Amino acid sequence: MTQIRNHSVPFIAFLIVTHIIIWSGLDPAFPDVWLAEIIPVVLILAPLLITYRFFQFSNTAYILIAIWMSLHTIGAHYTFANVPFDWFNDFIGSQRNNFDRVAHFSIGLYAFPIAEFLVRKGVCKPIWASVFALAAIMAIAASYEIIEWWYAVLAGGDAGVEFLGSQGDIWDAQKDMLADTLGAITSLVIFHIIKPYQLENNVN
Repeated sequence: MTQIRNHSVPFIAFLIVTHIIIWSGLDPAFPDVWLAEIIPVVLILAPLLITYRFFQFSNTAYILIAIWMSLHTIGAHYTFANVPFDWFNDFIGSQRNNFDRVAHFSIGLYAFPIAEFLVRKGVCKPIWASVFALAAIMAIAASYEIIEWWYAVLAGGDAGVEFLGSQGDIWDAQKDMLADTLGAITSLVIFHIIKPYQLENNVN
């Protein structure tokens, strides 16, 4: 039996992300940091909109994509070290603002749509798609840490410090990459449970 795609899920996700982007651009803490942080969001959102008529991800994939976009855009407004996140920090008994760790974990969720795309396009089997997706996220995580360091050196001053967001932790880059990897593993477990490639119109 053919299942009907629910187009409202990606539409609602798009509206939420768009509203957060608009809000985040209103009087951000550091305009230069906001611009640098919002560029990755736009570079992902724009192709998704342009190619939607030709290829639609599963609804689960769009939800996971929207989670990272939302968290990253919120971080761009406040800077990641200054997002009001005391309730979570207090809950885990940490004096550090861990919003950036949660945001990095959400980057790993992109392993799901990467694997889904590869399988649905017939590039490879699910297991190899998962291996590639995990490796891709790990590579992106490492590359982004290099970009953060590069921007911090060029920008200098408070803007550079806020963009780097290490909060004095010399192992911040390694911990961020670990969070990315754990997010990817989590999303790939979901991928193998849901198996979106088995549904003709990918409603999940």
